[in-house]
Amino acid sequence: MTDIGRRRLGTDGPWVSAVGLGFMSFRTGSGPEEERQARAVVDAALDAGVTFVDTADVYGPEHSEILLGRVVRGRRDRVVIATKFGNPLDRAMNPDHRIDGRPEYVRRAIEASLRRLGVDHVDLYYLHRVDPTVPIEDTVGALKELVQAGTVGHIGLSEAGPQTIRRAHAVHPLAAVQSEWSLFSRDIEATIVPVTRELGIALVPYSPLGRAWLTGTVRSRADLDTHREAHPRFAEANFATNRALADEVATVAGELGVRPSQVALAWVLARGEDVVPIPGTRHPEFVRENVGGVAVVLSPEQLGRLDGLADRVAGERAYRPETIGTEAPPSEVAAIRKGR
Repeated sequence: MTDIGRRRLGTDGPWVSAVGLGFMSFRTGSGPEEERQARAVVDAALDAGVTFVDTADVYGPEHSEILLGRVVRGRRDRVVIATKFGNPLDRAMNPDHRIDGRPEYVRRAIEASLRRLGVDHVDLYYLHRVDPTVPIEDTVGALKELVQAGTVGHIGLSEAGPQTIRRAHAVHPLAAVQSEWSLFSRDIEATIVPVTRELGIALVPYSPLGRAWLTGTVRSRADLDTHREAHPRFAEANFATNRALADEVATVAGELGVRPSQVALAWVLARGEDVVPIPGTRHPEFVRENVGGVAVVLSPEQLGRLDGLADRVAGERAYRPETIGTEAPPSEVAAIRKGR
């Protein structure tokens, strides 16, 4: 196992590798071939020193958790497992509730995730998206009960607004907040980052490679899979602008003799010791490449050149935390539930 440095999730959460592994790419099935590929990726991650793996019940749905459970069996003690809930998998039971943060759903969701993962607890359990019709205090209260019961080690939120983070943290300490953060997506720096740092909450950036823009491998729309093809930043009207920006990252990488993805991850890692990016991949060689970003040191001049890229990106990122209702105090939740 390689030593790639450690960072802590929150003030009393687990220590994890400075770079984690996002497991969303494993969502198309859980058959033998998918399991073989998932095992190869996790083997490469563990060999490279990665100890933190992030998944969610909705990836697949279910396939990602099932595969992760299978490939870490027998070595559970080497992996800090994070998973997420809040997107109901059985829409027939809850057709009008796109996101579900009700306490009773929290309990059902963790039981199902533990079963799929084949473990007796998860180390970090996130609310995947904030339910605007349920006070965050109610959702986090149910999560607190899971911590007390031992089925969850620590809790977190994904794409929550600053006031929601404060209210949640007042009920039970949050170990981490997950949000998109990269050279192409910096909007959380003005609102989310100051709050998490004030409260001692770690930041876990997903899509730190700009959904592959920052790897230098996307040259035409023919390089896109169906998942990225619909993303605004890969739209035909935005493509040339964003490719030119990605080329600027590649130029810095050429100066250092490293890969563009390593420059992008080095930039994220340089944001602070409370930051743990989770790039995702289906390929062992890219796991090793991503981990190499830990050793890349960007000069002040290079950092300055990279810092301005986000202001020039064409197209919105896929999700922003300030959606209707997420910041609503409990007194307003009933009105939101009625469709105000």
